[in-house]
Amino acid sequence: MPKAKVHSGAAKRFKKTASGYKHKHAYKSHILTKMTTKRKRQLRGTSTLNAADERAVDRMLRAN
Repeated sequence: MPKAKVHSGAAKRFKKTASGYKHKHAYKSHILTKMTTKRKRQLRGTSTLNAADERAVDRMLRAN
């Protein structure tokens, strides 16, 4: 029986914590000149994944 592989894209984007998964915000990589300072500030840091999406991420990272 072959080993189950982790979804490599998901492995780079999500980190498992005690309360769920943490992830970085989207829309914070390039073309930031047109974005307001307030918007860029609010996209800093990490946040926890929405409960509705946890099942899908669990499935992608199940081989861990």
